[in-house]
Amino acid sequence: MAPDEFDAFYNRSWSRIVGQLYAMTGNLADAQDAVQEAFVRAWDRREELSASHAPEAWVRTVAWRLAVSRWRRARSALLAHFRHGAPGDAPSPGPEHAALVAALRKIPEEQRRAVVLHYLCDLPVAEVAAETGAPVGTVKVRLSRARATLARHLSDDLLGISAR
Repeated sequence: MAPDEFDAFYNRSWSRIVGQLYAMTGNLADAQDAVQEAFVRAWDRREELSASHAPEAWVRTVAWRLAVSRWRRARSALLAHFRHGAPGDAPSPGPEHAALVAALRKIPEEQRRAVVLHYLCDLPVAEVAAETGAPVGTVKVRLSRARATLARHLSDDLLGISAR
């Protein structure tokens, strides 16, 4: 199916298929979304549709299946919510967290990456070296310098926070 033929097919069948799916689903927005997605998929299969004797039926079937899949996902999410309850509120970061982030921003990128990989991702020095492409000795130096710089920045930042 050539692009202009597909456009003509779309123009003559869009509203009819949306109306049919609306009757099936009872929700106009869901019907429009599903039909639109079905036409996107149909565009990728234009050649198959031109050989088909019922391209409108193909689009309607795909749209119906998409709508059903959305219902199933929504139902599963709702059942999970009832089964497990709403997700708990994540605690907001404290002043220590903010001070750590601010201090990490003040050190060079290579040191920051080494610190995060080693201390937050819990990687051994050899794995940090492999991931960053730096020799083990260089990673050790970066970690040492980062610890010294972070100690200064953190004590300054925490003193500033506690003085308030």
